[in-house]
Amino acid sequence: MTDASPGTPPLLEWGLAGAPLEGEDASGDLSVVVPFPDGAVVAVIDGLGHGFEAAAAARVAASAIEARAGDPLDDLVRHCHEEVRGTRGVVLSVAAFHAPSSSMAWLGVGNVAAVLLRAGRQNFDGRHVVQNRGGVVGYRLPSLAVSTLEVARGDLLVMATDGIKAGFVDEIDREARDPDLLAAVLLAGYSRRTDDALVLVARYLGRAS
Repeated sequence: MTDASPGTPPLLEWGLAGAPLEGEDASGDLSVVVPFPDGAVVAVIDGLGHGFEAAAAARVAASAIEARAGDPLDDLVRHCHEEVRGTRGVVLSVAAFHAPSSSMAWLGVGNVAAVLLRAGRQNFDGRHVVQNRGGVVGYRLPSLAVSTLEVARGDLLVMATDGIKAGFVDEIDREARDPDLLAAVLLAGYSRRTDDALVLVARYLGRAS
C-alpha cells in the first residue's frame, strides 16, 4: 500500500499484519497512515486490555489522529488525549514524515515499540528507537518529547504493539521489497498469542523535488 492520492507520487509504501487475542472478535490494536500536504502521519495504537472496549478506545484515538494529521506531534497527541478521555485509554507511537526537509518526527506514550532502520546497513548500525514515555493517552499523559531524525529513501519504520515479542527487530530484512510480507513474517514469528498483536512496516520513498 502507499499513501499517495491519485496523480501524487507516494511518500511511503507500507504494510501491516495483526490478529486479535484468540477467542476475541475485535482487536484493540489499530494502525493509522494519513497523508497531509508534503507529509504523512503513521501511528500504531493499543487500546488497554482487549476485546470490544479496547477496540472502541483505539478507534477514538485513530479518528483523532486522522482529523489532525498535519498538526505538530505534541499537539496531535494532546488532542488525542482529550478525545480518548472516558474510554479505557490507549498507548501509542506516532511518527510524522516531512518531505521538504526529508525528516521524521516521532514520539511514544506507553509500550508500543517503534524503530527506524537505515537502508543499506545491518545489525545495530543505523538503528534508532523511539524514546517512549510512561503513561496512558486519555488517562495520564506524560510530558511529551518529540525527536526528529533525517530520513533517506529506503529507510524503514517498524512499529509493533506489546503483543509482539521483544527481539523482532533483529530478524528484519531491511531490503525486503514487500512491507505486507515483512509484517506478516514478523507477526507469525513473534506474536505472543496472549494478547492482541499488530505490526506496521513503512518504507520512506521520498519525493522528487
